Amino acid sequence: MFSKYKKKILISVAFGALVFLGFSIYADFDNLIKSFGEFNWAYFPLILALSFGNYILRFYKWEYYRKILDINLKTKASFLIFMSTFVMSVTPGKMGEVLKSYLVREENGTPVSVSAPIIIAERLTDFISLVLLCIAGAFVFDYGQSIIIGVGLFFLICVALISSRKISMIIILYLEKIKFLNKVAGKFQIAYESIYKLVKIKPLIIATFISAVAWFCECLGLYIILKVYSSITHIEVSIMSAAFIYGFSTIVGSIAMLPGGLGVTEASLTGLMVLMNIPKDISVASTFIIRVATLWFAVLIGIVAVYFYQRYSHKEIDELEISQQET
Repeated sequence: MFSKYKKKILISVAFGALVFLGFSIYADFDNLIKSFGEFNWAYFPLILALSFGNYILRFYKWEYYRKILDINLKTKASFLIFMSTFVMSVTPGKMGEVLKSYLVREENGTPVSVSAPIIIAERLTDFISLVLLCIAGAFVFDYGQSIIIGVGLFFLICVALISSRKISMIIILYLEKIKFLNKVAGKFQIAYESIYKLVKIKPLIIATFISAVAWFCECLGLYIILKVYSSITHIEVSIMSAAFIYGFSTIVGSIAMLPGGLGVTEASLTGLMVLMNIPKDISVASTFIIRVATLWFAVLIGIVAVYFYQRYSHKEIDELEISQQET
């Protein structure tokens, strides 16, 4: 499972380096280096701690969903599995997170079709919470309202469709008639029963609240970066503006379906900061600092977690597909 993504991860790292080079040219490399030097790096551990807080809160959401579906796992195993998938943060649309389901199957035999809907529910509540975090800013700053409203409506409609068993059954029956889906047709009903439980009103509200707090931690990280630079730029930055910049950029980067949102997220972060009259060298520096503290820190956490998971389970993740394929 993991081995086929290694090359893609390395390509994403290389692409990330190109993004850094491109934005360095845009900001003027000398000015950018000067901006990095002017940042008070004593705040960086706090920004990393806020990012880690995001991961911990999302782990609790994973645990909440896992218990709803009665997936039995030791907490330590569940934690290592959850954190291990952060190594897949630079896969397109984070689709590599299906690794969670394969690792759960390795631990207790739970079919992928039962646990994979958790990943869908996680993305649904992540998007809804991000929309809630930045919708006020979209109207205050008069930017991106159509995208925010469109994304919000799309995911709310998805929830409504999933919540309707009648409509969902019609869709499933239609999918089962498609020839190339014949081999997995039997899994649709199983997967639907899982996702149906996860999008009921109570789980939806609880999970969305957890997601909102989790993502606000990273918004707060950007706010701290901009406040540190405010003594240089003399521009007041509010928590609302930071939440809007980070939330909107994360949404745009995610719907672009590029690995880790690379390029698109950075462009949005930098563009919105420049739009708010923050000098472009400081805007680019702030973008790189928050991306290192969120995206690349997550990848590092994932690498460390994979190491400890393999020691804990005495299994090599590279051998998952060889040892047991999902049928």
